[in-house]
Amino acid sequence: MLGILALQGAFEEHEKMLRALGCQTVLIRKKNDIPQNLTGLVLVGGESTTQRKLLCELDMLEILKERINSGVPVLATCAGLILLAKEITGGEQTCFGFLPVRVCRNAYGRQLGSFSAVGDIGSIKNFPMRFIRAPYIERTLADDKEVEILNVTDGRITAVRYKNILAMSFHPELTDDTRIHNLFVDMTKIYSRKL
Repeated sequence: MLGILALQGAFEEHEKMLRALGCQTVLIRKKNDIPQNLTGLVLVGGESTTQRKLLCELDMLEILKERINSGVPVLATCAGLILLAKEITGGEQTCFGFLPVRVCRNAYGRQLGSFSAVGDIGSIKNFPMRFIRAPYIERTLADDKEVEILNVTDGRITAVRYKNILAMSFHPELTDDTRIHNLFVDMTKIYSRKL
């Protein structure tokens, strides 16, 4: 069962895309929504500060940390990338802290600074990327060489893969291209076979 964090942000778009790929999904709005048989987790774009606050208030942070730490595959977009980062520029409080990168929030400016681009995401060629008040990865942290950089746009790291985490600055769910979601689904199938 794929869980989509649905406290705030673009969760409906992820749900629609994953269901179109034949996946069973559940929207996670409270602790009891987290399925025992969670085989994948989507951390959606939106407002990272609000999502972090709600994760703590609704007592979901620790159980989701445990699931991610146990190897549950994660697809993180925009705010989801910020939630996973070990460091946030400016010293802002972190949330999950699993992804060994330093992230700069709202790095491309306000809403009017949003833009589209086309680029390669690892082996996925010519993917349409939608950046909306997007963060970017300033750098991977020097003490960890396992972070695979999947995309650099305008000299800034915008997509990475690290162990069970696929994280990006942009919004693949706002396109008609399902290839990133397919990659995530493949990760969840591999994880399910190990259970």
